[in-house]
Amino acid sequence: MDRFDVKLLQALQSDGRLSNFELADVVGLSASQCSRRRAALENAGTIASYHAHLDREALGLGIVVFVQVTLATHSPDNSRRFPKLIESLDEVQEAYALTGEADYLIKVTITDLKALSRLLNEVFLPHDSVAHVRSSIVLNRLKQTSQLPLGHLMPADNSKAGNARSRGNARPRGKRTMKAR
Repeated sequence: MDRFDVKLLQALQSDGRLSNFELADVVGLSASQCSRRRAALENAGTIASYHAHLDREALGLGIVVFVQVTLATHSPDNSRRFPKLIESLDEVQEAYALTGEADYLIKVTITDLKALSRLLNEVFLPHDSVAHVRSSIVLNRLKQTSQLPLGHLMPADNSKAGNARSRGNARPRGKRTMKAR
């Protein structure tokens, strides 16, 4: 992956509907080169899919909740049953197995408090694998992005290192040898 691929990925993360001609302007390659690179990144699985970002509040989904779940036991049976439950719930947007006190952290998007109460009291708590549930309702979203940080994929800028050496700020490379007098 070179800097052109990284620029292409950054641009597509911002707007997945960019045409190859628009990508060419951003990336600095021809539209046909952008098309080939995009196809290669899709075929490699680096670009997994394209999505429309929906406004949850406009769709009547006014509440976001993070639910911490602790399993009753860590048996193989519970380790299979609980993920199946999570997979079956449309309200669950994300779910993670954790280290620490809670076994799972689940992000739930739901219409209202009544629906949340039903989910917690009629779905999670009665489930055989669940021992404890703790929920936290989101008051304000500080940041939301689906864009991954890609800066670590960019090649190092050698011109900065060269400038530092020319000012005497960098250590010389290689072995130091002493001259005999």
